Amino acid sequence: SAECTGSAGRGFGGIESRLQSLLDRLPALQDACRTFVRDAEEIALSRRMNSLTLNRHTEILEILEIPQLMDTCVRNGYYEEALELAAYVRRLERKHSAVPVIQGIVREVRQSAQLMLNQLIQQLRGNVQLPACLRVIGFLRRMDALSEAELRLRFLQARDAWLRSVLAAVPDRDPYFHVTKTVEACRVHLFDVVTQYRAIFSDEEPVAAVGGGGGGQALGEGAIFHGWLLQKLCEFLQALERDVRRGAGGRLDALLGQCMYFGLSFGRVGADFRGQLGPLFGRAAAATFRAALGEAVLAFRRDMDSYTLLSAPAVLGGSVAAAPAPVEQPGTLQPPMALLDFPPLACFLNGVLSAFNDLRLCCPIALAQDVTACLEDALGEVR
Repeated sequence: SAECTGSAGRGFGGIESRLQSLLDRLPALQDACRTFVRDAEEIALSRRMNSLTLNRHTEILEILEIPQLMDTCVRNGYYEEALELAAYVRRLERKHSAVPVIQGIVREVRQSAQLMLNQLIQQLRGNVQLPACLRVIGFLRRMDALSEAELRLRFLQARDAWLRSVLAAVPDRDPYFHVTKTVEACRVHLFDVVTQYRAIFSDEEPVAAVGGGGGGQALGEGAIFHGWLLQKLCEFLQALERDVRRGAGGRLDALLGQCMYFGLSFGRVGADFRGQLGPLFGRAAAATFRAALGEAVLAFRRDMDSYTLLSAPAVLGGSVAAAPAPVEQPGTLQPPMALLDFPPLACFLNGVLSAFNDLRLCCPIALAQDVTACLEDALGEVR
C-alpha cells in the first residue's frame, strides 16, 4: 500500500543518512587505529628494550660505573687497573662512538687519565729511586699521552725541579758551607738523575745507523739530555764562582779537591768539566792574593802615618839589644834583624808572606805573571 511504501522509503532514507555518517567517520577511525598500532609497536619495542636492559643490568651498571672506578683507582694509586680501564673504554669508543652515554663515559675517563698523568709526573718531582722511575715511566709510556721527546723533556723537567729544591734547601749564610754542600748535593743527586735517565732512555744508537728523518729525530731526542746536562753544569759553575767571590776562597785547596773529584766522577758519563775549574780557581786565587796585598799596603800606609824615625830607636832600643840572635837552620831563610828598626816595613813583609802562604795552597802555574804584576804594583806603592 502507499502507506507501507512511504514508510519503507523513509526507512531507507534514514539508513542512507546513517551510512553516510558512518562513511564520514571511517577515516578518523582508520587514523585512530593506525595511531593505536604505532603506539602499540612503540610500547612493545620499549618493553623489549626494557626487558633487554633488565637482562643486561649488571653489564650496563659496570659500564656506567667505569668513570667512578677509574677516578678511585687513580686517586688511590692503582695505576695498573686504571690503565686496563682506559684501554677498555678506548675499545668501547671504537665500537660505539655514536652513543651519547659512551661519549660521556669517554670524556670522564679522559679527565681521570689527565689526573693520572699529573700524579705520575708529580712523583718524579720527589726523591724517587731508579726502580720507582722505571715504574712511573712505564705507566706514562703505556698511557701513550706523550711522544718520546715529550716524555724525556717531562722527565728532565720534573727531576730538575726536585734537584733545584734540594739545592735551595742548603743554608747560604756561610759561603764555604754553602758551596761545599752544593758540590756534594750536585755530585750525588745530579749523578743519580743522569744514571736514571741513561737507564730509562736509550741514546746509544749511532747517528749513522738511523737514516732519513728518523736520524734527525733520534739526534734531537739525544740533544735534549745533553743540553740539560750542560745547563746544569753551567749553573753549578756559576754558583761555585759566586760563592767563591762571596768569601769561600779561604780554603781553595780543599774546595778544588772536592770539585775535581766531582768532575772526575762525571767523566764516567761523558761530562768531565775539570778543564773549566782551572780558570775559575785561578781567578779566585788571584783575587785573594790581590786583596791580601791590598790590605798589606793599606796597613803599611796607616803605620807610616803614625811612624816617626826619631821615636823608633828610643822605643825599640832596649828590646833590640836584649833580643837574642836567632839560630839559623840549614836551608831556611831568616829576616834581617834590621827590620825591627822599621816596624811598618816588617808588618808589610808579614802581610806579603801571609798572602804567599795562602796562595801556596792553590797556585796554578798560569798565575805566575799575574802574581808578579800584583807584587810589583804593591812594592811600587810602598816606596
